[in-house]
Amino acid sequence: MPSISAGNTAFILLCTALVCMMTPALALFYGGLVKQRDMLSIMIQNFVCMGVVGLIWVFGGFSLAFGPDIGGVIGNIAPYFGMYGVGVAPNPAMGPTIPFIMVFAYQMMFAIITPALMTGAFVGRFRFGAYLAFVALWTILVYLPAAHWVWGGGFLAKLGVVDFAGGIVIHTAAGFSALVTAAFLGKRKLAPGESESEPASLPLVALGAGLLWFGWFGFNAGGAYAADALAAYAFTNTMLAGSIAMLVWMFWEWREKGRPSFSGVLVGAVAGLATITPASGYVEPMAALAIGAIGATVCYHAKHVQSWLKIDDSLEVWRAHGVGGMTGALLIGVLASAQINQVSAGAHQLGVQALAVAVVAAYACLVTFILLKVLDGMGVLRVSEALQEKGLDTAMYGEQAFNFWNMDRSGRA
Repeated sequence: MPSISAGNTAFILLCTALVCMMTPALALFYGGLVKQRDMLSIMIQNFVCMGVVGLIWVFGGFSLAFGPDIGGVIGNIAPYFGMYGVGVAPNPAMGPTIPFIMVFAYQMMFAIITPALMTGAFVGRFRFGAYLAFVALWTILVYLPAAHWVWGGGFLAKLGVVDFAGGIVIHTAAGFSALVTAAFLGKRKLAPGESESEPASLPLVALGAGLLWFGWFGFNAGGAYAADALAAYAFTNTMLAGSIAMLVWMFWEWREKGRPSFSGVLVGAVAGLATITPASGYVEPMAALAIGAIGATVCYHAKHVQSWLKIDDSLEVWRAHGVGGMTGALLIGVLASAQINQVSAGAHQLGVQALAVAVVAAYACLVTFILLKVLDGMGVLRVSEALQEKGLDTAMYGEQAFNFWNMDRSGRA
């Protein structure tokens, strides 16, 4: 029986806490980017994923993703339902030197943040009750199968597809689903003369971005399931890719608009972090620099595709996460080094990575569209145009983000 390593266990405990922190960090990041009247609505959409997805993970979610394989499609729900069989004894196939319950907890944090990523695409347009149903169904029907296909021994894993920390399972699935959702809900209704982009608080965005970057070290390095050389590579690659992506995004924006922007610097870093995620445990540090630079360039110029599609992806989730995760997953086939984690770049690896991206993106788009169609048919999906103009915070939650001495937005008492 494998023995538990205290050092590795402590490392995964820390990484799990870091990934958990990323969901509140995302709420701050998105909350600062939206209009003040919708800050709380998007923040609650992020936080509530911790409750909805957490319960799903206990009652069948972990089993469906990581249970014994059934036909390469899904895991057997029985072995770990209700955390039966999830104890401290290590699992030889998953984290052989840490308690199995830590694999359960660590992977739960990934499942929680994935649907939360989508919320930035449909700001101010989704009824909260329908959103809760959407998150639950999307997690069960999209995330869990995709996680099993790649990480749980499903058909993509058997083909040789790799995804160190979620470029395919998390970012591609969430990014493309976000694009479909934004398209389905249509454009936001704005007040006359109102700009689409009016960040409520850039300092809040900076705080969220900083905490996301901090948490991303656990997000990527934890995929090694041990405090070892592989974790060190993933950790370092994460820092390098985010750093260069920030500068490359700034370069493109400066070149196009004649000046950089603080929001652009922060979004560029996040795009680089999303791009390195799938490759963080398969490439050398110099390759990570290339991946960050390529990711920032591709994500930045993906705005032309989004403009052509005429889809109101409010916070450009598809660009940063969908395109970033997809790009990083493909670059594994170009830049992976067998010296790092037994995966070599080459035509075969590039081919299976491309297949995985296409399959997960297409599946996520199809199932997301069906879910939205069903919810729309029930008449519970969209927020009215009048409510969109007014904002969701006060009308739907009876609260507002800022209420300094009961002053209104004009500063009058």
